[in-house]
Amino acid sequence: MSTVYSHRRTVAIGNLGLEGIIDRPDGAGGLIIFAHGSGSGRLSPRNTYVARALQGAGFATLLFDLLTPAEDEDRASRFDIPLLAERLRMATQWAGQQPDLALPAGYFGASTGAAAALMAAAEMPDEIGAIVSRGGRPDLAGAHALARVTAPTQLIVGSRDLPVIEMNRAVMRHLRAERELVIVPGAHHLFEEPGALDAVIAHARRWFERYLLR
Repeated sequence: MSTVYSHRRTVAIGNLGLEGIIDRPDGAGGLIIFAHGSGSGRLSPRNTYVARALQGAGFATLLFDLLTPAEDEDRASRFDIPLLAERLRMATQWAGQQPDLALPAGYFGASTGAAAALMAAAEMPDEIGAIVSRGGRPDLAGAHALARVTAPTQLIVGSRDLPVIEMNRAVMRHLRAERELVIVPGAHHLFEEPGALDAVIAHARRWFERYLLR
């Protein structure tokens, strides 16, 4: 998979200087902000792969570290969903202040990052237009936050990730926004099987194109 990067830059977000990477193709019609799972960051190979495909579809992307290096050494911080959601809101507000990133925004969350994305979106109903969760634990956002999400939400789970399928089905019952549960055949939690991550990309692209590129 290949694409042409028209504009790439590294950034430091907020007072904490959270490190990030922005790719913005010419004519981008939307911005996808990535929320990584526990123990992962802006250099996540799976999210980088997804980001490149979305850039090729005309989306700008922001991959950034939700935690400082010191915080990341504390395992508890990686599972602190309110903290991760606050960092995501901060990055979203920061992006909205950048002239080249003032675009319709969506979240792509993985693992615990999916919960952070939903919790953040619940607090920013006018700023987030769509959410995609890959192998996520959106249940960790809590029923109260889930019920307040207004952004159309797509939950993608591998067919062999049985416990997470059930968790995502429970989340579907709490969400009030438009929602979709997609089960990728033959895939485990990390979508490492041949073609599995490409299936995730196809579904995510369809969702973001439908709700962000209007």
